[in-house]
Amino acid sequence: MEVQGRIKVIGETQTFGSNGFRKRELVVTTEEQYPQHIMVEFVQDKTDLLNNYQVGQQVKVNINLRGREWTNPQGEVKYFNSIQGWRIEALQSETAPADMPPVPPTAAFEPATDLNTEDHDDLPF
Repeated sequence: MEVQGRIKVIGETQTFGSNGFRKRELVVTTEEQYPQHIMVEFVQDKTDLLNNYQVGQQVKVNINLRGREWTNPQGEVKYFNSIQGWRIEALQSETAPADMPPVPPTAAFEPATDLNTEDHDDLPF
């Protein structure tokens, strides 16, 4: 699965517990009719993937959905979901690459001059 959008927030790397578990959060805002702010977690060695990205940059993030079950001290079962990122790549801007030459204006099509109006045309319009 993947999420595409513009980076809104890149969090600092957080370290938890004595085992050194690391987590870093990224918020990507989708660009659609109703934009969504999707928080994606990068864990352990994947936290370093965010070092080369900046707020405002357009990206595609490959994700996995994770879910887990937890029983609280009162015996109630709770369920939690998370979105984990495992790859991120910058999206190219939608402008033409700089090495592409512009289309010359003389490349426009000229109207046909050799039409025979007596030829049968079966097109409905």
